Amino acid sequence: MDIKKMIEGKKEWRVHVSRVKSLPEDYQIVYKEIQKYLFKVGPVELNDGIGLLSEITTFFEEGAAEGKGVLEVTGTDVAAFCDALIKDSKTYADLYQESINQKADKKK
Repeated sequence: MDIKKMIEGKKEWRVHVSRVKSLPEDYQIVYKEIQKYLFKVGPVELNDGIGLLSEITTFFEEGAAEGKGVLEVTGTDVAAFCDALIKDSKTYADLYQESINQKADKKK
């Protein structure tokens, strides 16, 4: 990655963070928990920029604009909400499992 892309990425991240900070407090709390969850579960696409996180923020902005509480938007099981978001995404756990399977196949 060249320096220009790094700078653009940082600018994009700062704009994203300011959008999150402009959300109502309950939305910010749930967003931060979603972010932690996604960083732990590790959908690989998070390395390609903030697309998924930005989409969540847009979704939250729309819910807040409609006067809905955050749990009306996500449902009461926020982990299930996250899982639904990434159900078709490859995760780091998937990559790890594949590497283990490849090592096991080589030993056969």
